Amino acid sequence: MPKQVDHRERRETIARALWRTVEQRGIAHASVREVAREAGISHGAVQHYFTTREEMLVFAMDFASEQTSRRVTESITGLGDPPHPRDMLRAMLTQMLPLHPDARATSRMSAAYVLEALHNASIHTRAHDGLAHGRDLIEQIVRQAVTDGHISPDHDPATETNLLLALTGLTPLIELSVITPQQALTAVDQHLSRLFTTKA
Repeated sequence: MPKQVDHRERRETIARALWRTVEQRGIAHASVREVAREAGISHGAVQHYFTTREEMLVFAMDFASEQTSRRVTESITGLGDPPHPRDMLRAMLTQMLPLHPDARATSRMSAAYVLEALHNASIHTRAHDGLAHGRDLIEQIVRQAVTDGHISPDHDPATETNLLLALTGLTPLIELSVITPQQALTAVDQHLSRLFTTKA
């Protein structure tokens, strides 16, 4: 009998090949043909799963987001029940920074996706909605932390959320070796320590 192909697994293989292409050569080389070569499969096989480059990019970004969420969940596991909001926010922020190979690949994919979104209306909408959803999750944690007394009530949750997300702007400094990963972590930890000033 012919071997059954796991279509999801094959799509993930192609997505990872796209990540590597973007990571090593940049978004300009993320064509169906180049990704097929990186994945070690035929051009036609890639087109069987993704009829357009846009479909491939969208799936690769969705898969990257899933992997980041998985890493965050794994990081939070064992932090306590319930975990402290400071620890949750640290896990979320650090997994968005390129501090290890998987995070670096998904971070570069995310940066490329944003650039693509600036010139593609449908990708722009998806990227906007994804970023807005992620931001809302962080603001919910901050608001609850204020309600529970972990953060002083004189802090505006919306502004604090924006400031927390601004820490992901350390990414290019890490990527271009302007600062070290440890310096980035120190900045994250010091910001969180200043935010969580209460004893609750």
